[in-house]
Amino acid sequence: MPRPNAAMIALLLALAASTPSRAVAQTYQVDPAHTSVVFSVSHMGFSFTYGMFDKAEGAVTLSDDPKECSFAMTIEVGSIDTGNADRDKHLLNPDFFHAEKNPQITFKSESVTIGSDDEGRTLYEATGPMTMCGVTNKVTLPIALVGQGSDPWGGERVGFVCQTVVDRTSFGMTGGVDAIGKEVSVVVSFEALPPKSE
Repeated sequence: MPRPNAAMIALLLALAASTPSRAVAQTYQVDPAHTSVVFSVSHMGFSFTYGMFDKAEGAVTLSDDPKECSFAMTIEVGSIDTGNADRDKHLLNPDFFHAEKNPQITFKSESVTIGSDDEGRTLYEATGPMTMCGVTNKVTLPIALVGQGSDPWGGERVGFVCQTVVDRTSFGMTGGVDAIGKEVSVVVSFEALPPKSE
């Protein structure tokens, strides 16, 4: 077998240096300005109503060791926006979110596995308690790594997307079940940044 020459060794070293390594766990803060929490739900089987939450924050820890990975997010229920002020107000009342009593939706992983999705992206399956409407259920969220690297300003950035379906009645939200679907499709797309140095 031929021995690698100096040029080949230099190329291999350059590739190794350019490949992101997460042997040491790295924590990132979710960037609220580049986070979208979008949902859709059936309306009487005739159409779908779409909405979003405008305020969310959280943290991500990445590592090659899944035991050191974690995902956490908090969504402010009062930031809901379906494009109709009267409907938004109704969704905040006790028939639905009961936002005065339960102002946040939270998730915090207790375990993470690492694999790949159908598009070949790194897939983190994060399992842990999700709390909504004052009810806590253990869920597993598929969180795909969309991209990681330097942004145009030289900062480090990592981005994800999570697509899942939530049975709202399992969290005690039973209002409007005759007109509004029980299953809510949710897409959370978010970017995260290293903590700012003091």
